[in-house]
Amino acid sequence: MSTPTEIQLRPLTDDVYVAPQLPPEAMAEVARAGFRSVINNRPDFEGGPDQPTSSAIEAAAHAAGLEYRHLPVAPGYQSPEEAAAFARLLQELPKPLLAFCRTGMRSTKLFVMAQQAPQA
Repeated sequence: MSTPTEIQLRPLTDDVYVAPQLPPEAMAEVARAGFRSVINNRPDFEGGPDQPTSSAIEAAAHAAGLEYRHLPVAPGYQSPEEAAAFARLLQELPKPLLAFCRTGMRSTKLFVMAQQAPQA
């Protein structure tokens, strides 16, 4: 997989990566890098009115041929239910997959929690 030049990616596995906030314009580059899916873990307007909305990112992701899911979670606490929802997305979405939030830490924590959750 080629790494997008302007996007800070951190691999969690061979086919799951995390990144800080991505704008809609980054979706084409994410697709060119070989990703097939994107998960946005950031609630709309968490960072104020200048933060891109999920709908804008989703439209750009679909235009780039990517699967897109919005699983907004608060920065300070990720619940077992949110981790289970993230685990389901990891199972159903095509990989390689890129999850993002403000810094990448929330998505990383969700991934770790999802790995520890009992599989249904």
